[in-house]
Amino acid sequence: MPCRFFLCLKERKMAKVQSVRGTYDLYGTAKRKAKKVVKIASETVEKYGFEEIETPIFEFTEVFARNLGDTSDIVTKEMYTFQDRGGESLTLRPEGTAGVVRSFVSEGMQQNLPVKFYYTGPMFRYERPQKGRQRQFTQFGVEMLGVETPQADIEIIAMAYSFLKNLGLDQSIIVEINSLGDQESRDAYRSKLVAYLKEHFNELSSESKERLEKNPLRVLDSKEECDKAVVANAPLYSDSLNETSKKFFDDVLKGLDLLEIPYRVNNRLVRGLDYYSHTVFELITDKLGAQGTVLAGGRYDGLVAEMGGGDVPGIGWACGVERLSMLLDEDVELPRPVAVIEVGEDVHDEALKLAYDLRNTGYRVEHSYSGNLKKRMMKANKANAYAALILGSDELSKGNVTFKNLDTGEQKEISLKNVQKELK
Repeated sequence: MPCRFFLCLKERKMAKVQSVRGTYDLYGTAKRKAKKVVKIASETVEKYGFEEIETPIFEFTEVFARNLGDTSDIVTKEMYTFQDRGGESLTLRPEGTAGVVRSFVSEGMQQNLPVKFYYTGPMFRYERPQKGRQRQFTQFGVEMLGVETPQADIEIIAMAYSFLKNLGLDQSIIVEINSLGDQESRDAYRSKLVAYLKEHFNELSSESKERLEKNPLRVLDSKEECDKAVVANAPLYSDSLNETSKKFFDDVLKGLDLLEIPYRVNNRLVRGLDYYSHTVFELITDKLGAQGTVLAGGRYDGLVAEMGGGDVPGIGWACGVERLSMLLDEDVELPRPVAVIEVGEDVHDEALKLAYDLRNTGYRVEHSYSGNLKKRMMKANKANAYAALILGSDELSKGNVTFKNLDTGEQKEISLKNVQKELK
């Protein structure tokens, strides 16, 4: 038995080390595109008065289980939950809203309404990996707390559309929008939906049969084909909206019309989390296969109260950074560098200082660590440098450096004092 144990251990050590399924290494072009998405998103939302917040990657499990709904797919199937050494149940965050609202409540921000935050960072969901959707993914999101009027909904959607427009994606994006109404409208629809689903009980999946007892609205979000067939003929949510909810939704649509933001009302659109009310929306594309949603959100007027923070309305949206970055057609190039090339060991110190000074004044510098002049020049060209600064003992004795324009091939000797002027 011991021999067998050590043999297995040896085989395991010899096995190729690889990443966990549903995770990835982000570098090169893909990383540059992801950084561009976050940069443009941050710049866009900051113009609307949003400030960045960073919440912990893990929270007490109840922060998510309580607020995402006991019957949601995230809670029942996808959360990474574990017990720490103190016996506490903790969960890696599957989305950003619950953590931001928890912070809003625990940090006592209710006296400074409205509160407008944006966040970015890794989220974790145990689901089948697919194109642009992994078990660890980066999410960018915004939350506005304390505004109950349709103006917040209009501004939030306009901000999302502006963000995608700034990314150059507005031509391939469709805005879909719907209203879930207030609690009275929700209760009225629930009664109609339950009556309809009971008529088709035997056609539902086993999971939806269970949801029918706990949260029938969750059936509308099912991915099972048999459930989709039943839901296709279910009562429309819009038929259950009371006058207050209808006016609220009409005002939102009028605001989008005023701003000339194209949209399509989708009466079947229901967001997958329990805390949504009134406006829900998705920005979708056909460029990523069947799962084409790249940004989604809505209003959640009851979530803060659910966490013990009082009757504070909220609205927000979130997007998958990697999924959005896959829609960017062109690579995001880094600024072209300057190459510092030393010829001979006696000029090493001066070359090191020149590279350091250039970097401190904003230049990107490639400084070769070894090789002859030919090899160092090859490295400079491979790095796509636009100029080379060649230091040899002869030039240095005169306080000069050889400046070579790598695009034109022009070469001349200049004073070290004039390097930055020549580069400009």
